[in-house]
Amino acid sequence: MSKKVYVTITGTQHYLGDEFLKKGTKVLLVKDPDNKYDHEAIRVEMEGLGKIGYVANSTYTVLGECFSAGRLYDRIGDKAVAKVKLPMPKGVICAVRQKDLIWTPPLEKADDGSLSF
Repeated sequence: MSKKVYVTITGTQHYLGDEFLKKGTKVLLVKDPDNKYDHEAIRVEMEGLGKIGYVANSTYTVLGECFSAGRLYDRIGDKAVAKVKLPMPKGVICAVRQKDLIWTPPLEKADDGSLSF
């Protein structure tokens, strides 16, 4: 997969805020399948701090062309590393490390119009 994948960190105000998230800061994305609110939740952690937020998973919180947690969930293993690219007032945009991405083939339309893999 050569296309860069971006995500938005959200919910930081419920933890430590986001003032310390500067361009180049590395964060860990951790699947959180036991999350009672979202079975595709991806927790965002930092070494020494623990949980600092979540990958956005709503049309209201995903910024620009970022992947939602739901779109990213099956494209990573249990964990992935991301790097802060752009802190913004409504969320922090991060790029997911390429080697942590699992390529998934796009859906293709069959001759009968149905979707196939």
